[in-house]
Amino acid sequence: MVVRKIVHIDEDKCNGCGLCVPACHEGAIQIIDGKARVIDDKFCDGLGDCIGECPQGAISIIEREAAEYDEEAVKERMTRLQKEENREKAHHKRAHHNGRGHYHVGCPGSRMMDLRNTEKEEEKGKQKSNVAKSGISFSSEDIELKIKSQLKQWPVQLMLVPEKAPYFEGADLLITADCVPFAYPDYHLDLLKGKSVVVGCPKLDDNSYYIDKLTAIFRENDLRSITVVFMEVPCCSGLVRAAEIALFQSGKDIPLNKVKIGIKGDKQAL
Repeated sequence: MVVRKIVHIDEDKCNGCGLCVPACHEGAIQIIDGKARVIDDKFCDGLGDCIGECPQGAISIIEREAAEYDEEAVKERMTRLQKEENREKAHHKRAHHNGRGHYHVGCPGSRMMDLRNTEKEEEKGKQKSNVAKSGISFSSEDIELKIKSQLKQWPVQLMLVPEKAPYFEGADLLITADCVPFAYPDYHLDLLKGKSVVVGCPKLDDNSYYIDKLTAIFRENDLRSITVVFMEVPCCSGLVRAAEIALFQSGKDIPLNKVKIGIKGDKQAL
């Protein structure tokens, strides 16, 4: 045991959101009983990459007596976690191909939620009833609303786009978590318009591949800006981290913006 710097998590402030988990590159943090906890001192290097990811300010660096940081133990743990993740992904793919359609991935972002507002739906029903009583009726022929697609390229999937492309030159690049366009109704006009785009899922795909691919895109093209738009669920922050690491590895100085989208469609600029 030695006295050294180590991560401290204030359980009173922690709300168990899990954003710190993917931010810890050593796998030292887990959500246990609804709270983030350092599972073993030897896994924590004390650098505090997780601090900036905590929206509650629950994480700090303190000095106390703790087991020395064990790099070999961390490598073994990360290898084990990677194998578990690969098995989990393989299971999900099998479940999808077999048509089972639902599975639990152990991530807060996979928790089932019913987003319907029952009270509002009931109010809409009452309004329709009142309209019917008044003798006024509407149909799809009375109202027409079309939003022009702002997509200017193909493909868009990060695994499929080339590392160098004419639509990346001098472009504002939008890196989009693949759930965002479903959750955010103004995606095309508010976020995509005027930008090139790549789309990916850090939970179901290989984030290390994303880092390498983004690094190459940043390095090979003259980008004006980068915007990462991601969902509020914890696993989605991996896409932000991939962009940050890739930008550092590219050696480029490109403005990086982050936009978080709530599951109910609210937008939060960071």
